[in-house]
Amino acid sequence: MALNTLGEKTIQTDGCCQTDGCCGPTQILGMAVESAENLAQLFKAISSPVRVQMLDILSRHGGDVCVCDIESQFDLSQPTISHHLGVLRKAGLIQSEQRGLWAFYFVRPDALAQVSGWLAGLAAKQA
Repeated sequence: MALNTLGEKTIQTDGCCQTDGCCGPTQILGMAVESAENLAQLFKAISSPVRVQMLDILSRHGGDVCVCDIESQFDLSQPTISHHLGVLRKAGLIQSEQRGLWAFYFVRPDALAQVSGWLAGLAAKQA
C-alpha cells in the first residue's frame, strides 16, 4: 500500500496494470467499518415495506403517534406490529415514550439525516 500525491491510500497492483496501462492505482475504502456497519443496520431496518410505511406515518405526523394509531393502519397482529417497531427502534430510527398504558412513537431526525446525508454524498460524487 502506498500514498498517492494527494496523501490518499492506494492499492499497489501486481504490475500487470502498470505495464498494460489499463488502470492506475485505486483508492482504498473511504468509509470506516463502524460507519458502514451502522448504515447497513439502518438500511436493513427499512428493508421491509411495512417498516417503510411506519416511518412514513411517523414522519408525516411530525411528532408522537400512539401505537394504537399505527396498529389501525395495518392488517397485522399486534405482536407483528411490535416486532416491526422494535426493529426500527433497535436501529435507532425511532424512539418511543410510555404514557400511561400507551406507547407513543416518533422518528429520530438525526438517524434520518445520517441516511439522507450519505445518499446525498453518493449523488454528489456521481455529478
